[in-house]
Amino acid sequence: MIRRVKKLCPRNLYLSLTKNPNFRYPFHSNFIHHLDFNHKFIKNTSFSSRLDYGETQNFVKDAIFFRKPNYVRSYCSGKSGDGEKCNEWTEEIEYLDESGSVIYTGKGIRSVEPGFDDHVMVGGIKKPFLNASAVAKIVEVVNRWKWGPELETQLDKLQFVPKMVHITQALKVINDSDTSLSLFRWAKRQSWYVPGDECYVMLFDVLNESRDFDGMLSLFDEMVHDSSKNGISLFSAYNRVIQYLAKADKLEMSYCCFKKVLDSDCKIDTQSYNVLMTLFLNKGLPYKAFEIYESMEKGECSLDGSTYELMIPSLAKSGRLDAAFKLFQEMKERNFRPSFNIFASLVDSMGKAGRLDTSMKVYMEMQGCGHRPSAPMYVSLIESYAKAGKLDTALRLWDEMRIAGFRPNFGLFTMIIESHAKSGKLDIAMSIFTDMERAGFLPTPSTYSCLLEMHASSGQVDSAMKLYNSMTSAGLRPGLSTYTALLTLLAKRKLVDVAAKILLEMKTMGYSVDVSASDVLMVYIKDGSVDHALRWLRFMGSSGIRTNNFIVRQLFESCMRNALYESAKPLLETYVESAAKVDLVLYTSVLAHLVRCQDEQNERHLMAILSATKHKAHAFLCGLFTGPEQRKQPVLSFVREFFQGIDYELEEGAARYFVNVLLNYLVLMGQINRARCVWKVAYENKLFPKAIVFDQHIAWSLDVRNLSVGAALIAVMHTLHRFRKRMLYYGVVPRRIKLVTGPTLKIVIAQMLSSVESPFEVSKVVLRAPGDSVMEWFKKPIVQQFLLNEIPLRADILMHKMNILFPCSAPELRSLSPPKPLIGKAM
Repeated sequence: MIRRVKKLCPRNLYLSLTKNPNFRYPFHSNFIHHLDFNHKFIKNTSFSSRLDYGETQNFVKDAIFFRKPNYVRSYCSGKSGDGEKCNEWTEEIEYLDESGSVIYTGKGIRSVEPGFDDHVMVGGIKKPFLNASAVAKIVEVVNRWKWGPELETQLDKLQFVPKMVHITQALKVINDSDTSLSLFRWAKRQSWYVPGDECYVMLFDVLNESRDFDGMLSLFDEMVHDSSKNGISLFSAYNRVIQYLAKADKLEMSYCCFKKVLDSDCKIDTQSYNVLMTLFLNKGLPYKAFEIYESMEKGECSLDGSTYELMIPSLAKSGRLDAAFKLFQEMKERNFRPSFNIFASLVDSMGKAGRLDTSMKVYMEMQGCGHRPSAPMYVSLIESYAKAGKLDTALRLWDEMRIAGFRPNFGLFTMIIESHAKSGKLDIAMSIFTDMERAGFLPTPSTYSCLLEMHASSGQVDSAMKLYNSMTSAGLRPGLSTYTALLTLLAKRKLVDVAAKILLEMKTMGYSVDVSASDVLMVYIKDGSVDHALRWLRFMGSSGIRTNNFIVRQLFESCMRNALYESAKPLLETYVESAAKVDLVLYTSVLAHLVRCQDEQNERHLMAILSATKHKAHAFLCGLFTGPEQRKQPVLSFVREFFQGIDYELEEGAARYFVNVLLNYLVLMGQINRARCVWKVAYENKLFPKAIVFDQHIAWSLDVRNLSVGAALIAVMHTLHRFRKRMLYYGVVPRRIKLVTGPTLKIVIAQMLSSVESPFEVSKVVLRAPGDSVMEWFKKPIVQQFLLNEIPLRADILMHKMNILFPCSAPELRSLSPPKPLIGKAM
């Protein structure tokens, strides 16, 4: 209650302020409530420590309003409630509690006009409105009205002119985001509003606590507009927004704010850069993080220890090793001590990239800094050196790891064993393999396979079989490559029975064994072990394992080369029955064996094999030796008909090969006329297009270098007959005639021509004679009879050892050039 001690100004005072004990004024309860509320509020706020009791009383007095019809308020501005001029209060006022005790005594304090006064009058002295009181009043109003037009109305009626410091301090107390934003937006519309960094920071703190990131982004846009409009930098608020959004995993929002800040030419602190880079790295976008790091360097933002700790491992793991190592050196130059994580990432990344020297250098430097290598670091280093083939260093690190008390894991055991095995260091590999088993690790099929295959490739049958038995005893299923390597080894060692046992076990394991069995058969064929190959083929047949026609043909040709004709015929029959086509090359190869055969029994086998081919060339050969009555056409027509049925686009080489072998056979059989017909038709079909050359009157030549012996003899006889006809009947005489024989056929052709005293001179590879000399030679009757084949040829000259001189007719030697040892024999 208030008691007047002295009389007040009569013009402005219309009621008595003395208390009647039997009467309670209407405003009494409101006053006591108001006094008690404000007193408690100030005690409970963060500013209460700044207010002493006297200030609290002043605040209470400032908060008292008397709105009675018979009371006129006087303002500090000098205006009364009715608009008249007011005088100062000069009398003292006592403020009493309910018991009548005096709370405070002082000169009268005039009220404040809202939005106009920024002070109060204590007597005649102007006293500024205390900041604590202003903040407390703002907080009181905001907490009561929360938001909306009513809140703004009440804020407009404050008895003082607020300042931005009042708003900022009030925001520190208000914890509700909507309420804080309502107060802030009201303040923005006031004339005294000035954008401030601290105010925005308070707002962003409240929005972050309420997780209102959309509101934060909206407020950020307002802040950017305020900053550009007023030309001020809100450094702390900018960075606070970026950090809050980045820590909340709002990647797009944080990066958007980051770009806006950069575009507005504002600085970003190191912590914001770090938070953004961490976010991008965690999202699996390292290159975006590196872009931010480059922006950090361009902005000349100083790197701190956490930036180095973040970027060096990230750059190293992404493969940008040069940049990572550069930062590592820079970090040491700035006296930052690298952590173990930095060393570990560099050692690991450098090793995996093959920079083993740099990796080892960093590893040694780490130990010099007092860091102890970890088990993963040892594993990384050992793997890097092992994969690079530097097994000595890998083994040294392996020993260091075990001395340091680390137990190698299963993967490291496997890797070091396989590396040594593949490099051929089987003793070390087996030693580590034994250590692996002692350590309680069960080797994988891959480890077994690697060791087994390496022992197999080195030819160690006993060790390979021991590993195979150990593997199967452990219940592990060998892989296809393991079986293949083991079977190949057993095949090379000619262990047919053991290979058969392994193949059946392989079949029991569920593998398809046809290909593997055929591979073993090919090993025997390539090694020339025909007996083993036939034995293996019989095993395959008894086990129901099939092979392909290619391998059957290869085995057939091997039997033919080894004169195993009895075994070859069933193979050929199998080949034909499986719908495989016997081509002209295969038929010709059998005919070549018949040409070289000197045993009557073998000749019968070969004739049976030729018949078993069921090739059309065999029917032609049989028809060639029959009479014209049976053929019902002349020999020349019969030969032309056969050669017209050959597809020269696909079988030109095979046809040339057939002609050479056939002419050999016909010459040996004494069928010279038939041989001349075959040569004539072959030349007509351009199988030997460059054999005969007519160079007008200068030189005529015959090239027989690519012909067999029989073909060369027939070609010389037939061609010289053509030359004689041209020279004698048409009078065309060349300067010279050449017979290009090569070193192989030179002796045979020279012997044949010397029997009729030919003028041809023998040089290294050519028989040549002047055209006039040949002309005179052609006029001799014996030459005419010789070329027309009217007299029998002298067998002792022409056919002497021709079966030895014939070139090898194997399918793979298509050129038909005779082997060199045979040449020496002929000479």
